[in-house]
Amino acid sequence: MWQKEIYLKGFAGIAPKVNIDFARLEEAAAGVMSPEAFAYVAGGAGRESTMRHNREAFEKYKIVPRMLRNVGERDTSITLFGQKLPTPFLLSPIGVLEMVHKEADVAVARAAAQLGVPYIFSNQASRPMEACAAVMHQSPRWFQLYWSKSNELVASFVKRAEQCGCSAIAVTLDTTLLGWRTRDLELAYLPFLEGKGIAQYTSDPVFQKMLELPDDAPDMKRHVTLRTLQGLVSMVNRYPGNGFLKKLLSGKPVKAVRTFVSTYSNPCTTWEDLAFLRSCTKLPIVLKGILHPDDALKAIDHGMDGIFISNHGGRQVDGAIGTLQALPAIAAVVNKKIPILLDSGIRGGADAFKALALGATAVCIGRPYAYGLALAGEEGVTEVLNNFITDFDLTLGLSGCRSVAEVSAQNLVT
Repeated sequence: MWQKEIYLKGFAGIAPKVNIDFARLEEAAAGVMSPEAFAYVAGGAGRESTMRHNREAFEKYKIVPRMLRNVGERDTSITLFGQKLPTPFLLSPIGVLEMVHKEADVAVARAAAQLGVPYIFSNQASRPMEACAAVMHQSPRWFQLYWSKSNELVASFVKRAEQCGCSAIAVTLDTTLLGWRTRDLELAYLPFLEGKGIAQYTSDPVFQKMLELPDDAPDMKRHVTLRTLQGLVSMVNRYPGNGFLKKLLSGKPVKAVRTFVSTYSNPCTTWEDLAFLRSCTKLPIVLKGILHPDDALKAIDHGMDGIFISNHGGRQVDGAIGTLQALPAIAAVVNKKIPILLDSGIRGGADAFKALALGATAVCIGRPYAYGLALAGEEGVTEVLNNFITDFDLTLGLSGCRSVAEVSAQNLVT
């Protein structure tokens, strides 16, 4: 057991590679990340009140442990879309992980595969989905989709996800416009303008064809400074292929960024557009960003296979409802017709327990694994995941439950 391993290593003078307490984990990660990277990962929208609401919602509920239940053997597994998973955890998509660690998404993929935790590949990844799939072998993975202004590009992303073994598509609905992210704005920094976090695009055949079309992307006016030149070098270095000068003279690295900016997301997307996505794939489609019961019912009415209660970690709408606060009403109307996933604010195993008790099928970890990645690469992610899994297993047993199926609202009070 992981808890025992930590203590035994400690007896030999070997400390964990990452902090176990979230506040200390975040503080330690801030010490090794660039200001721009930390702002991008840690920051929220506006005054960051939604991030506070996420935690306040979890703190509202209290676990009521029950005694003498024979919890010597426990089963933390769940079944999701017909696939048995060892734990109720998945990894939420986080973009631009090259800002966090040089191995970026690939290091996360290896760690997730080691523990059988599904990894939701980010649409804004720093490495193509195929590179991550290659190191995961048969371990489960999903793909997160931002709905581009190009339906042909949307279809291409989905096709590639199918081909590299993804078992579901999570469509992020809450980022059709970029939120007012105060920390990023104060640094006046957007990583995509340096060609970071667009590897799914530059590796895509449809996107490459888009680069051959006449350039009608909006002009990104720049003051020519040392930072501008550094950004240009970043664009060229991150564009696929060999030969810096050859790539520079082709103009494609700059055009790739311009084309990405102009097509990235589509604020005109509606419920009716989901029929197009359904026509593109037979994979389960999960709508990510649902916070209202009526939207959950619409997801069912439109033939969607699952919903994902999320407020994007508080990064999109300042003052939005906390995810756990939204869960009970949504779970009531869904009535187990489709799976419910939840992210935004999960900081330990007890949080996962509370979410499952209130009707979630599974929960997703976000910022904590990014901080583990920053501190110790793949090993850091593995430790963070082991910490969450073990904390959940112990909370399960100490609360008097032998399996996820035994967790219910009766385990909680407010």
